[in-house]
Amino acid sequence: MMRGLMLACALLALTGCKKSNTATDADSDGDSGVRLLDKGQRPRAELRYRIPTGTTTTSTTTFRVATLATSGDKVALSVLPGLRLDIVSGPAEPTDRGVKFAVDVVKSEAVVPEDFDEEMADLLRSGAAIVDQVGGWVEVDDRGQTLAGEFNAQTKRSDVPVRLLRMIVNTRATLTRVLLPVEPVGLGARWETRQEITAYGFSVQQVNTYTLVDRVGDELMLNVTVQQMALPQSIDFPEEGIEISVESMTAQADGQIILKLNALESDASATGTAEDRLTVKTVDGTEAVHVQEEFEIQVANTSALPGN
Repeated sequence: MMRGLMLACALLALTGCKKSNTATDADSDGDSGVRLLDKGQRPRAELRYRIPTGTTTTSTTTFRVATLATSGDKVALSVLPGLRLDIVSGPAEPTDRGVKFAVDVVKSEAVVPEDFDEEMADLLRSGAAIVDQVGGWVEVDDRGQTLAGEFNAQTKRSDVPVRLLRMIVNTRATLTRVLLPVEPVGLGARWETRQEITAYGFSVQQVNTYTLVDRVGDELMLNVTVQQMALPQSIDFPEEGIEISVESMTAQADGQIILKLNALESDASATGTAEDRLTVKTVDGTEAVHVQEEFEIQVANTSALPGN
């Protein structure tokens, strides 16, 4: 979720995708299920999605990030353009295992500040437009586990940045399609999900911890904490003559989710920080780079049954 922000917002139009050429790689991250940490107070009840046939959700997801990069005596501070995605999910179709629905980005645009360099702004707008009409379909069970799915033909095009797709998939899996515990739980319950994601070509471990704060009928209020960490590793870009090694890569975000068990998505917001310590080797030498980020993610959804 966090690691794709800088690339998606700042380098989308310039770098495309490296180390991966197909959209099918974007949803290949592993998911180890749910670990219940605390059952919470009594009374307790199962949390299950119950999506009525025909349910459709429209959502707007906005990403913003500010980055401070330091290398030797050089310092660069940038507030990068945001990225706004309008997404339509549905209509929902029941299956023997759960529910199946389409997910489509109907509009993608760069949110460019007024004083931003116009040439770069045009590149970013063009890059963001590549994501228009990407999507596919997904089948999930009543706990939010993904059972099957496929990208559409537009998404499988070679010029759609795979890293941006990973960012979208991970954001939705973390904030808008929460994986629910098997056991009955009450207020104060805590559970975590773990997964391995790929960011910038690096392998990153992610842990999501959810706390049930309140419940009214089919609507839950959850607090969420997301932590990411990458072990030392390296990645090569032979065409550019660059090798990037990770000394440390960490990130943490905190947020809140309003989860509707009878809808396809959630309202959510999260803010956080990330810190990377990298070594960059080129034909001209080796340079240590320290990158600090502050980021914000907001998702606003409206669900309705047909005719409502």
